Amino acid sequence: MEIYQISSQQSDLGDSTDQACKNNKMFVSRAACPEEEALHHNGILQDKLDSDGETDLSRGLETLQVQTGKDSYTVLNGDLGQGLGKWANRLSEQGSVETPAFSKQPGTAFVLDQENNEVPESPPNCKEDQRSGAKSPGLKGSEREVLWLYPDAALAPAQHLWSTARDQPVQLRVVSSGPGSETPMTVMQMFQETVANYGHLPALVYKQQGQWEMLTYKEYYQQCRMAAKSFLKLGLERYHGVGILGFNSQEWFIADIGCIMSGGLAVGIYTTNSPEACQYVANHCEANILVVENHKQLDKILKVKDQLPYLKAIVQYKDELKQKLPNLYTWKEFLQLGGHEPDDILDQIISSQKANECCSLIYTSGTTGNPKGVMLSHDNVTWVANMAGVMTKLKKGEEVIVSYLPLSHVAAQVNDMWVSMRYAATTYFADPDALKGSLINTLREVRPTSFLGVPRVYEKMQEKMKAVGAKSSTMKKWVADWAKSVGLQASYNAMNGDPTVPWGYMLANNLVFKRVRQVLGLDRCKACYTGAAPITKDTLEYFMSLGIPLYELYGMSESTGPHTISWEGAFRITRWGFYIVIKILWTAILQLVLSLVIPILSCGKELLGVCSKLDKPDEDGNGEICFSGRHVFMGYMNMLEKTEEALDPEGWLHSGDLGKHDDDGFLYITGRIKELIITAGGENVPPVPIEDRVKEELPFISNVMLVGDKKKFLSMLLTLKCIADDSGDPTDLLAPETVAFCQQHGVMATRISDITSKKEPAVYEAIQEGIARVNAKATSNAQKIQKWTILQRDFSIGGGELGPTMKLKRPVVHKMYKEEIDKFYME
Repeated sequence: MEIYQISSQQSDLGDSTDQACKNNKMFVSRAACPEEEALHHNGILQDKLDSDGETDLSRGLETLQVQTGKDSYTVLNGDLGQGLGKWANRLSEQGSVETPAFSKQPGTAFVLDQENNEVPESPPNCKEDQRSGAKSPGLKGSEREVLWLYPDAALAPAQHLWSTARDQPVQLRVVSSGPGSETPMTVMQMFQETVANYGHLPALVYKQQGQWEMLTYKEYYQQCRMAAKSFLKLGLERYHGVGILGFNSQEWFIADIGCIMSGGLAVGIYTTNSPEACQYVANHCEANILVVENHKQLDKILKVKDQLPYLKAIVQYKDELKQKLPNLYTWKEFLQLGGHEPDDILDQIISSQKANECCSLIYTSGTTGNPKGVMLSHDNVTWVANMAGVMTKLKKGEEVIVSYLPLSHVAAQVNDMWVSMRYAATTYFADPDALKGSLINTLREVRPTSFLGVPRVYEKMQEKMKAVGAKSSTMKKWVADWAKSVGLQASYNAMNGDPTVPWGYMLANNLVFKRVRQVLGLDRCKACYTGAAPITKDTLEYFMSLGIPLYELYGMSESTGPHTISWEGAFRITRWGFYIVIKILWTAILQLVLSLVIPILSCGKELLGVCSKLDKPDEDGNGEICFSGRHVFMGYMNMLEKTEEALDPEGWLHSGDLGKHDDDGFLYITGRIKELIITAGGENVPPVPIEDRVKEELPFISNVMLVGDKKKFLSMLLTLKCIADDSGDPTDLLAPETVAFCQQHGVMATRISDITSKKEPAVYEAIQEGIARVNAKATSNAQKIQKWTILQRDFSIGGGELGPTMKLKRPVVHKMYKEEIDKFYME
């Protein structure tokens, strides 16, 4: 069988145009033929032959170079079509590639990625690509990188939808037609396709000594190959982890993708993790190599290095090494390690990878116990990256984003790495202190086309803008308030499908909205997204009033990020409640109307190709939200029981969240089954381990409850041990051990009220010292207790705080002690 393949290889500028095209191999982009029927054959989509037995591949493809092509073709058993065949280079048959046996006429073609039925834009000519393919300053010597897009879409044999073994493939949830039927693709196939079509475009942009530096997609790919060969040189074993501990950077991306290239599992580790938390993750994924940002992160690893039996090497990608240790490398030294390694071994590993195998681990905390390793397959990553872009109408080669959210979190990883790769976006890296205030400067410089932020990011913007507004003159305040009332009405009109804008909108836009967008660096931003944690209605409406609607996303690590998405023309702030439709002109009327609305917020509609079901719905239609689709993870690595809890026998992923749909298909989260606290910064905090440590440190404490969902920091409610009456209800009298504790600290109190009324200094100081000891063991800053208070009475069954089995009823406690909790977060 003859395999004709068009791939990317640099050519010398001295060649003639024709010769350059011959030497400068490129992928041929698929000519879309909507009228042709696509059918499955051995897992590969085959375009049905025309009635005369031939398929015209030249339609829409006048020349070799296609920079904006939608898909890629590999042609078997035939020519590339009129006008293209002379550029084809016949390749030797690839033994590792399983191709279906056909005895068809020339022209039979296999589509690697059937994305849509749009006809590609007219391609540029060969001369244009000849210039764009010129040797970049970032490449040294005469390196000529050939990109292999392996034509098979074959999957590894699998018997189950899920697995807990890192080397065991799973069945994919591929449907027969429509969204969800797309041909599976590995990460490397996705990367190679983008490089082939957009290799000359900027991929990663970062600052060096205050100046922006750039890697094109070709350079990006080549550096990933260099990293992959270096990982193999250091002894990276198949399906073992490469842990990456540091702030977002080009090295982070290259290490992650280089790890996947070389057959490892890419693992992000939170920079706020303690040494012990780092040790758990690195040991659980059996990491052979750890890549750290600087000495601060290196120091964490050195403290636990002796507890990492699989660790072979450490790479530090920023700053100079403070000390030279065995198997510790700078980034430059690391990339040089694989410089003389042959390409064949790496190519064999890449070609052996299948879309239904694991390529990445996302560690997420449960409500109790250790973090769980969420196994994501190649197909999880590539399918979600493609569909997220389809839903949000991204344009290949035109998007610009800023990377600043932790890449160990699935939201940032999918948005910054995978969606960007699929759509040839340009990713700019923010400064490490982005969340401390420098992000706004980066946004102004970069002016992204889309922006993803956790609620706390938008809250900080809101707080800063309000502070600036408070210093304005009376006239400016009046104009701003008037403009925001008009903007809010216009946004609500748009949300409800009303194309009209209120009187004065154009003036408000010119006086206020345009200036705000410029100040924020969002003047060319087509969409702002919020996810990873719930956002308040107040913040959503504040940005709506400025003409910047925030589109909510909902999902989890186990769904490879998004399950539902909001977008322009498809978002909802409030759906249920008493709503009055009025043409609102003035702020006072607006506030009156909105005060009558029950604030139930939608998180959008499901991704195309996925579905939800509400398990065990109540009389109001609220049930546990369950997911199905190609975004559902493979399973938790080495955690059978946890995997079986998350995935039912039919393969549905149980989210632990309660929700319901409205008549228009919008999903609403109405409650949380799980006890997991999600802070305003998007960090998942399991409360039980923290609560248990407090009780261990302070034995005279009876009950504790951690709070802080959607808040900036964690706080805690405490109760003291006391004497119960005959019915089991708590009294004001302190228990003997509590009295003894007080006496040890020189306090003669016998009642709870004696301590709380005076805020007895010795007792409060002892409690604070205990809290400090607990905080010292926290896995990250976000998991530290910032404030606490002692309640007037202990929890009990009779009081409603505890259930029949003495289990804490968190929603009840939240409601009962709302005033005390609110005081924690008053400015």
